[in-house]
Amino acid sequence: MQKYQVTEALLKKTLEKPNMVVGGYGNRKIYHKKLDGYVLRVITEEEKSIRVVVTVYIARSGRYGI
Repeated sequence: MQKYQVTEALLKKTLEKPNMVVGGYGNRKIYHKKLDGYVLRVITEEEKSIRVVVTVYIARSGRYGI
């Protein structure tokens, strides 16, 4: 999160109100949030109803159809 300067508030907002959620590898979910020309991607795993953030990064928005 430090590398991309993603705040904890933005991370929570992405998990609570994403623009899109897609399935990932195994039981992972990928939450997308639009930013200015970019998309914040938050990859999570859920185990026993506990959501764990695996990774967070910013990518170009056109790459993921947002």
